Order: sequence, then C-alpha cells, then structure tokens
Amino acid sequence: MKLLIASDIHGSAHYCRKLLEAYDKEGAQRMLLLGDILYHGPRNDLPAEYAPKEVIRMLNERKQEIYAVRGNCEAEVDQMVLEFPVLADYMILFAGERAIYATHGHVYNEANLPPMKEGDVLLHGHTHVLCARQSGSILILNPGSVAIPKEGNPPTYATLEDGLFRIRTFEGETVKEVRL
Repeated sequence: MKLLIASDIHGSAHYCRKLLEAYDKEGAQRMLLLGDILYHGPRNDLPAEYAPKEVIRMLNERKQEIYAVRGNCEAEVDQMVLEFPVLADYMILFAGERAIYATHGHVYNEANLPPMKEGDVLLHGHTHVLCARQSGSILILNPGSVAIPKEGNPPTYATLEDGLFRIRTFEGETVKEVRL
C-alpha cells in the first residue's frame, strides 16, 4: 500500500488542493495527516488562500481515506467539523519489522522521544522543516510543511511505499529519500 504523509496544512485551501492533486497523482491508497490541519496558529502568518471551511469540505470528501493525529493547533471544535478522527496524539504503523511512531511533534520529538526500541522510526511534523536522518538508533522522519515551510524549504509532502520514504515537492521533485 502507498501512503501519502503530510503535515501542517494550516487552513490553506490552495495547498490542500495541491496536496489532494498529489495524492491522486501518486496513486496513494491512504493519507496520513500529522496535525495542524485547519488553524494557522498565532506564530504563523496566514498561508496562501487561508480558508479553513474549504479545507474542511475538501478533506471530508476523502474522509474514508484519511488517518490523522492531533497537532498543537487542533481542538475539540475541529473534531466537530471534520468527519474523520483528528484528536489522537499518536498512531503506531509498521513497515516490515520497524515500528513507526507517528505524531505531530509538539510533545514527542527528537529531544523528547516516546518509548521506542532500537531501529524504530519517529515520524512527525510540527517544525515545518523536512527531515530524513538517523539519530542514534532511531530514524527521524518529517515530511516538512504543506503550506508554511521554514528554513528555506519548499512546500512538501512524503510518500511511504514498500519501505521507501520519499519527501517530494508539489512539482514532483524528490528532495530526500530513505529506505526503512
């Protein structure tokens, strides 16, 4: 199964459309959203075409294909309008023998790891900075931000298929990749 992974849409209808176009083009079967879906947050400028109600409509149309975890900008009111679960703090996925701990990153991150075994993977967003690197015995993965990338990064998402994690731009360029 091919999984598309994205974080930090922050209410941008423009980038949500681009994300859904990429999802279709990639031929992914499921989408994993790593939080901060609707609200831009007080520290961020408004993203392009800030329209949370439009993002709600677009994502609800795909509700049967979306898994999501809670970001630091999600609240109970978001769950009232989104028709798929968004309030779980984390989820555990498996890629072969490796456990993938998927979370937003505001609680658990490289500086504050959840309980993990050697060889496990921490997958998170929150920083808006893409990452695919080994840190000790743990692999750290971050797809970057769909709408508000930081540190000179372009808007990105990731795919995971057959143990290959790829961070990609909306123009189809692979920025980073790592085999799990």
